Amino acid sequence: MAWTSASLVQKPFKYDVFLSFRGEDTRKTFVDHLYHALLREGITTYKDDERIEKGERISDQLITSIEDSRFYIIVFSKNYASSSWCLNELVKIMECQKTMVQTAHPIFYDVEPTEVRYQCGAVGEAFAKHVDNEAAWIWRDALKEAAGLAGWELPMTRLLFGDPVKQNR
Repeated sequence: MAWTSASLVQKPFKYDVFLSFRGEDTRKTFVDHLYHALLREGITTYKDDERIEKGERISDQLITSIEDSRFYIIVFSKNYASSSWCLNELVKIMECQKTMVQTAHPIFYDVEPTEVRYQCGAVGEAFAKHVDNEAAWIWRDALKEAAGLAGWELPMTRLLFGDPVKQNR
């Protein structure tokens, strides 16, 4: 099959970055700082409380925004896995990463990658309420897969005492 210039054209993205995070843990702290830093650098960033339009079904708009983003930053925190909304978002992100040209980058905010990978510790406690949910095995796979990606660890003790950020992988 001959290659044409049309076959090399990449999909245009509406957003450079989609932020996935648990609002109660990080919205008014780390994620707000990250969001504004990205905007200052001219990076078009989707953050749910900034972009959801009144009257629209949130799930449809989030799915479209995930598909319309080039990169994903997943901020794993202690309560991320308590939200079925976050977990469904994560499944969609990992699906897009596998089937399209998007790339996901995890940030482990005051949790260890192993807590996310194996749903233990604080992440395991947060995930426990979903054990009987029929989607639990899909969510577990997405958490394990995302925790295996190269990312950054931001333990609170390091943030408070000025130690450098640790990159995993």
